[in-house]
Amino acid sequence: MLTEKQLKEIKELQAVCERDGGFELKLNWDMLAARKEGSKDDFFHYENETLVGFLGLYGFGNKVELCGMVHPDWRRRGIFTGLLNEAIEEAKNRGTRQILLNAPAGSISAKGFLETVPNRYHVTEYQMKWDGTAPPSSEGVTLRQSTNQDNDLEVRLEVECFGFTELEAAAFHRVLKESSNENYYIIEANGQPVGKMRVDHPNGEAWIYGFAILPEFQGKGIGRKALSWIIAKEDRAGRPLFLEVEAKNAHALGLYESCGFKSYHAQDYYEYSL
Repeated sequence: MLTEKQLKEIKELQAVCERDGGFELKLNWDMLAARKEGSKDDFFHYENETLVGFLGLYGFGNKVELCGMVHPDWRRRGIFTGLLNEAIEEAKNRGTRQILLNAPAGSISAKGFLETVPNRYHVTEYQMKWDGTAPPSSEGVTLRQSTNQDNDLEVRLEVECFGFTELEAAAFHRVLKESSNENYYIIEANGQPVGKMRVDHPNGEAWIYGFAILPEFQGKGIGRKALSWIIAKEDRAGRPLFLEVEAKNAHALGLYESCGFKSYHAQDYYEYSL
């Protein structure tokens, strides 16, 4: 569990690094704020009682993502290397099968550092914002709040759509629901449960995560209608709407664009060579 002081220090360091580099870091603030007591997910480096280096470890079932930063005045002193080594050791101890290093697409310092560690490019993730375009009809598709009776479906969707094993999906799903205040939806087509979606509301915004439709129901327009349903709901509440999508999923990218979402920022992911 991170203290209020630690969260404040991380936020202040993030502001300095982003202002200096002209990019946005993906520090998953919803997860930082919900760290559990005794978890070893965050790594700090202080100089004269001032936080100058931070790295966060974020677990997603069979993989972990690492994202961190060092104050511009303290770079090239081995600080980030030390933090990374600690985090990688922790990830290995957990039996992690994949370690992804997250770097803002526009960060020159991050690209320079990545040349010093064994990795290969994995994927680019785009942050997208709804531009206010009227969405298509959502007729025949509705979203309802998830219940305990939906656990099996949600686990199955993690396995079939996101590459988790069943055990990893069950553990990830359980921890996620215990540690976040997101809204968990089940997507129904003509009354039949066929998909899921999570929606978070940080700072008066709406963010879509974990959007998935069972493979046998894909290609039938259900995903577009589900997006239209949630767009209408969040627009009525006056919230700007955002989501994240991996560029390798061209079909998903096209789906979001057809509903009025436009890319505005990108994060590159590199797979660390274990």
